[in-house]
Amino acid sequence: MTHRIAELTAPEVASRLAAGAVALLPMGSLETHGPALPMGDYLLAEEIAERIAAAASAQGADALVAPAIPFGGEDYFTGIAGGITLSVATLTAVIEEMAEAFIRTGTRRIMIVNGHAGTIGPAEAAARAVRRRHGVIVPALHLWREAGKLHTALGGTAESFGHGGDPVASVAYALRPELCRPQDMRLRQPVGPYLGLPPANFGVVRTHGLDFSVPMWVEEVAPGGLIAPDARVANPDHGKAIVERLVAGGAAMCAQLRDAVGD
Repeated sequence: MTHRIAELTAPEVASRLAAGAVALLPMGSLETHGPALPMGDYLLAEEIAERIAAAASAQGADALVAPAIPFGGEDYFTGIAGGITLSVATLTAVIEEMAEAFIRTGTRRIMIVNGHAGTIGPAEAAARAVRRRHGVIVPALHLWREAGKLHTALGGTAESFGHGGDPVASVAYALRPELCRPQDMRLRQPVGPYLGLPPANFGVVRTHGLDFSVPMWVEEVAPGGLIAPDARVANPDHGKAIVERLVAGGAAMCAQLRDAVGD
């Protein structure tokens, strides 16, 4: 049974939502992840949302998956060839209006499945606005933030961790291997100074034990999209273990929404 709204008829969608199905809103980005991984990490968010819906339905908490928002908010990746970003204000408005499209027809069980760090701010701003206007609480599962914690807990290495590497690399190898080119994965390249200081992370330089936020583009901190020191050990088994934990948690939240949110 499919859980993707786009693949169902309108009467079936209406019937399942009226019966209490959770509306899942997947989102991600179209950006560089280095030479080995596809640009569209929203494909991973969409697949994980589909698995969450299937697991939730098996546990008696039906869920439906909306089409993914494929574009992240304007951030470090602006200007990448083939990449598309929306202004933060536009992306926030899109998320709000997606949620409101469900609320207008009576759905109050909604969850965001977010696969891009740059969308955390817009997603949470949209959720606050939706609660303020409609009294609907929309939880968000920020996949890579949580997967970053799971990476270490499940035995992932520090060398493979970071943009262009894990956890996204192992998850991509597990979910969409046909789009990946692990043979092209390479070591991180050295980066030059920024304001005379080495970049500590995206948008961050460090001096005297303090982090300073600075505007930065991806090539200044992650040449070729790689910030992971050595992601060549990323593997599908590790990705599968991460996905299983994300899916279990997402399905549990769907059950919580079923039980805690009135119609």
